[in-house]
Amino acid sequence: MRMKSIDRLSLEQRVGQMFMCGFHGQHADEQINKLIRDYHVGGVIYFRRNVESVGQLTRLSADLQAIAAEAGELPLMISVDQEGGMVARIDKEGVTQVPGNMALGATGKPDYTLECARILGRELKSIGIDMNLAPVVDVNNNVLNPVIGVRSYGENAGSVAVHGAAAIKGYQSQGIAATAKHFPGHGDTAVDSHLGMVTVPHDRDRLEQIELLPFRRAIEAGVDAIMTAHVIFPTIEPEPIPATLSRKVLTGLLREEMGFDGIIITDCLEMHAMSKPYGVPEAAIRAVEAGADLVLVSHTLQDQISAVEAVVEAVQTGRIAEATVNRALERIIAWKAARCGQWGNYLVSLEADDAVAALPDRTDVGELFFTSQDKDESPRSLAYIESTLNEIASNSITVVHDDGLLPLNPEQDVYVIWPEVVQRTEVDEPWSHTDSLGVALSQRRGRVREHKITTQPTYDEADRILKDVSEGDQIIVCTYTSAGHLPKGQQHLVEKLSEKYSLIVVALRNPYDLLEIPKPGCYVCTYENTPAVVRTLSLLLTGELQSTGSLPVSLR
Repeated sequence: MRMKSIDRLSLEQRVGQMFMCGFHGQHADEQINKLIRDYHVGGVIYFRRNVESVGQLTRLSADLQAIAAEAGELPLMISVDQEGGMVARIDKEGVTQVPGNMALGATGKPDYTLECARILGRELKSIGIDMNLAPVVDVNNNVLNPVIGVRSYGENAGSVAVHGAAAIKGYQSQGIAATAKHFPGHGDTAVDSHLGMVTVPHDRDRLEQIELLPFRRAIEAGVDAIMTAHVIFPTIEPEPIPATLSRKVLTGLLREEMGFDGIIITDCLEMHAMSKPYGVPEAAIRAVEAGADLVLVSHTLQDQISAVEAVVEAVQTGRIAEATVNRALERIIAWKAARCGQWGNYLVSLEADDAVAALPDRTDVGELFFTSQDKDESPRSLAYIESTLNEIASNSITVVHDDGLLPLNPEQDVYVIWPEVVQRTEVDEPWSHTDSLGVALSQRRGRVREHKITTQPTYDEADRILKDVSEGDQIIVCTYTSAGHLPKGQQHLVEKLSEKYSLIVVALRNPYDLLEIPKPGCYVCTYENTPAVVRTLSLLLTGELQSTGSLPVSLR
């Protein structure tokens, strides 16, 4: 049934509802006030720049909803990229550091994925967040993929599909919109679409067997939203345009053929794959023409304003049909009405003449939005959550091979080389309070020395480490790769040490590091360096537990 509330909205309000925008403050700053009050944006996305603490973020969510209510706007959809593992925008006490996808894939147990999504979904809802831009259901079958990697559950499409469906069920049981991404698939790429355009050239049979399978399963699981990829698929779209801007992909394939009737959201249009060849305003118009319901512009106020104004003008001039905007808005409002409780009465009311009068009072806004919809209301205590994380870590850490170097000999000194991750990128979110392996081991072994390096060490630094190592040391080299290749300095370090010593190498993120170093005496994959993983790794190395993880990707 068509909602009459749509007819009460101006064109500018309807178009604004189709935009999700970020801002730079930890409080409701001038940028987000302007976007909500003057441009009627219907969605907000949080980044780490917005987070000081969980309490502060909860207040911010309530303040933003109050601004929308005072301005006579529809309630906001507030989102975040909280994928788990190494991609998490909220890394403060009060939000569980759940494992990332590849760690969960390594356990082979989708029930763990379901439970992590339930735990995280409940916490996000309590902060006032409505949508998680997760799970990633890309199948990572390209060893040089710089943007997906451990964000994927692995290289097996069936496994990715099962874990993805479990995550969707977990998030949505808590009233959080899950977002399967990046459609039709970003796993077999060697270029980061944040930086440039990329093509997936496979034929339709191959796409059906691998890339599309997890999305079909996500749709069957009732996923609320699907995010597009800025990737060219020539088999589906013969014109050299990315999926985000392709009507054949978004409407022909996703809507009509695959039967998805939820919200289609674009990846951020400020990414270079969009902004450089098209410009953000033109990309926004083309995305709406293609069939996108929600347009993501994450950072720059001028780009955000220009994009909204461009879509309004495109409707006014007839380039975009008004019916296209209305169909998108119906999907957005239907979702908001379904999860907004008291607000839903306003959204679907057929009688209210004064829409603003029907809005709740400012003081009620927070309570209305921060209510779990989970049918399972059993408590998840801190002890339960910690136990669950430790159990998952012990089932995910993978000993790829061991030439008798484990467990560590308690009679020998241990020398740990630990890469400190300090640079954040769009897909690299190091936790701000992770202890190093040296610290964790020193609590179990008294004779531990540690040398901390950057992820891009110089050759001179490698030479200094060689001089510092003693003949009797048990040497553990931890590697860290957030892009396609292990940095040259880390490669050099492992190569030089391997010439003299038998090494234990621990890949703290990318399991493919093994392909770029001499085969060490022992190789262990952790898929992330979150606190639970580092603690569990120390237990594994000292023989206090056995890991049961299996590689979810091939090292060949």
